[in-house]
Amino acid sequence: MAEETKETKKIIPESKKKHKKKHKKKKVLLKVSVVFLLLVVIGWFTFGAKVMKLRSEAKKLVAQSSEETFKASQTSIVYDTNGKQLLKFKGEKDVYYLKYKELPVYVIAAVISVEDKNFYKHSGVDYKGISRAAVSYVVHKGRITQGGSTLTQQLAKTVFLNRQKTWKRKVKEIFMAVELERKYSKEQILEFYLNNVYYANGYYGIQAASQGYFRKDAKNLTMSEAAFLSAIPNNPTIYDPRTNKENTIKRRNKILKDMYEQKLIRKDQYEEAINEEINVKSAQKSKTEKKNYVETYVIHCATKEIMKQKGFEFKYDFSSTSEKEKYQEEYDKMYAECKRTLYSAGYHIYTSIDPDVQKQLQSSVDSALSGYTEKDKNGIYKTQASGTCIDNDTGKVVAIVGGREQKNIGYTLNRAFQSPRQPGSAIKPLLVYAPALEHGWSAGSTVNDSPMSTKDKNRVRNSHGSYSGQISLRRAVQKSSNVATMRIYEQLTPKTCLKYLEEMNFKYLTDSDYKYYTTCIGGFTKGTTSEEMAAGYATLKNDGVYREPTCISKITTSDGDEVMSSSTKKRRVYSTNAANAMTDVLKSVVTGGTGVGAKVPNVDTAGKTGTTSLNKDGWFCGYTPYYTTAVWVGRDDNRIMESLSGASYPKSIWSNFMNAIHSEYSSTDSMGGNYTDYQGETTQQTGTQATTATESSTKGTEATTAAPTTAAPTTAAPTTAAPTTAAPTTAAPQPEE
Repeated sequence: MAEETKETKKIIPESKKKHKKKHKKKKVLLKVSVVFLLLVVIGWFTFGAKVMKLRSEAKKLVAQSSEETFKASQTSIVYDTNGKQLLKFKGEKDVYYLKYKELPVYVIAAVISVEDKNFYKHSGVDYKGISRAAVSYVVHKGRITQGGSTLTQQLAKTVFLNRQKTWKRKVKEIFMAVELERKYSKEQILEFYLNNVYYANGYYGIQAASQGYFRKDAKNLTMSEAAFLSAIPNNPTIYDPRTNKENTIKRRNKILKDMYEQKLIRKDQYEEAINEEINVKSAQKSKTEKKNYVETYVIHCATKEIMKQKGFEFKYDFSSTSEKEKYQEEYDKMYAECKRTLYSAGYHIYTSIDPDVQKQLQSSVDSALSGYTEKDKNGIYKTQASGTCIDNDTGKVVAIVGGREQKNIGYTLNRAFQSPRQPGSAIKPLLVYAPALEHGWSAGSTVNDSPMSTKDKNRVRNSHGSYSGQISLRRAVQKSSNVATMRIYEQLTPKTCLKYLEEMNFKYLTDSDYKYYTTCIGGFTKGTTSEEMAAGYATLKNDGVYREPTCISKITTSDGDEVMSSSTKKRRVYSTNAANAMTDVLKSVVTGGTGVGAKVPNVDTAGKTGTTSLNKDGWFCGYTPYYTTAVWVGRDDNRIMESLSGASYPKSIWSNFMNAIHSEYSSTDSMGGNYTDYQGETTQQTGTQATTATESSTKGTEATTAAPTTAAPTTAAPTTAAPTTAAPTTAAPQPEE
């Protein structure tokens, strides 16, 4: 039980320093103080009005707060595209909330000793602490060795403010801390803090952390366990008990030492606590984990929107592995915080999900794979599928299926956005052919369809084993020629081609994908998802303009105040001419290529199949003027499926689904007809002169008459584009079509 004692009010005694060190520190402190005063004077004349406005906003926020503000856990409601309630979810913060008298004394002592030793002395802001932090920053040449924020400031930041590191947010935080101290007692502030602070792995508050890591109530924590948990909030990623337990133990030891030096605990207590073994329990599966695919996707998209609102900057391109790892740490931390907010803030979330379209996509998946009944040890079907459908008018996701429907089983994995798989030839239009059309090729440009080895010594073959010599780009796409694709990719270079995927936020790209040339025929290290593929193909339909896939239209508070409105982010990736030309080529795939039979009756249709080696993955991606849909089929264990190809189950699912949702559409809208076909231009293609087959005026069939040399870029690929060391032929799986 938490009782205010002399011990909890004690502060860390000043450690003894050598005289020389003290003298140096005093000189630095004097300099810092003078500079600080000058900055204050200058700053007041420059930013005085802005500061006063921030003070007014801070006072208003605190004045409007109540005890319920710090333990709110309202139900968030999700609405479909028609404004009807789709689902709802609720957090559990109120279940774990502890009153001050229920807080363990050891926890209070531990957190004060390490986070805010002057807690009982300051009035919200520890100005001496800020000065010490500034001095330490100067003494240690820019290295932060101690913080300046009080527990009250941390509370203000956690509950009221975003994570943007700006002077405005910091100033507002300071004003709010002062106002919080005026309105609430020290005991209340400690109560609010310990019930809201983040302890990693989705645990907010000391009771949730105690239950999550030790399977016990906070009141039953040992001194060592209390110090261990108090180590986490400083940096939940670095001190994550499940992934970085050694770091957490080291910080626990520091906290116990501080408590002993402050005489908050006796020597025998200190020795017993520091020698106690900490046994962290593994994560438990949530009893409320049964979600459908729409819910998991809504949570994901809404969480990302809140992250944006809080100032998080998303990145998809990194200069080094360390940069990527650092970003991932920041992303995971912010994602967890915003997801928790989503569950407890009582938001009204308006989405683009169309329940009828969603039902049809799920039905098409389940019907096509009904013959595959083998299950894993958890009762999940081994043969799976995913699909994503985008409304071409808005760019929003209207339906998403992350797997087959199974009653009474929670969908913890939404394969449509969480499970990357190799795309096979379905990636060729986005990665190779549209970029080629961007760089001067035309649908009639010819390319050599004969056996070859890549610059990195991989042998490339066509899945069907037949080769046609010089063929047009259109025919290469229709028959899904691997060797033709490879020749164009080598000339354009991997860096040039993969840049297009980067621009469309393909987030699973790795360094190896830039190294091995088999990437161009779908041999990715990790792969991609149906969400990414649908967004990529929708870019072709949208005249080359990429729109970030999401299902969120807007988010409001329970009172109707708008938190954010999802204005779809747009980015030009391909030129209008290249996108329309690619669409025209893909239209011929469904009438005279690997996608024959996929055309939606009476509606313009474009699409492409994809199959990986050994028939492990099958894809069909395509679009009409109205919808774009990408479908993947395969096994979760990545084993062979003898009868799988892009033209089998994926095309069947795609066709059944698209035919159903287009039943009321006609052919009044057409695609891909408005583009310039580059003809009569001279070019070099891997050292030889390229020719262009003049296309018929209808663009639907291949013409046989030869045209003047044309269409490919005139610049040769750099000789350094490929690795100098030979890669093994098994470095990347080769797609079959």
